[in-house]
Amino acid sequence: MQTITSSEQATFDFARDYAGKLKGGEVIGLIGELGAGKTVFTKGIAAGLGITETVTSPTFVLMKIYPVTGQKHIERLVHVDAYRIAKPEELINIGLEDYFNNESVVIIEWADKVEFVLPKKSTTYVKLKTKINKSRIIKY
Repeated sequence: MQTITSSEQATFDFARDYAGKLKGGEVIGLIGELGAGKTVFTKGIAAGLGITETVTSPTFVLMKIYPVTGQKHIERLVHVDAYRIAKPEELINIGLEDYFNNESVVIIEWADKVEFVLPKKSTTYVKLKTKINKSRIIKY
């Protein structure tokens, strides 16, 4: 499927609505160039899960975990940024596999760099592309 958003806010709103479909156990692999809206998409998912904490890209810490309250099955949002990863195994070394479970939603920015360590059955890839007029194409 494909959606075109006209602004950063529209991308956020789309992701917030998308979060309503999540049940827990999903891994969302975000793919797109710098500035494509990967972190904005993550912020929208977080808002849709009821997270009020400020969500920022974990570029230098690799992984941030946000508790989810008020959801029936989802206990946490795990946000990973693989931009600075030299080897995909680094994500295994920080314990990412521990969060591939039904109580978590895992979002990985730059997922194309680490595809082979992601669970094939539960990973959905979302590709974001910025157009000249600042709109974004979201393929999922």
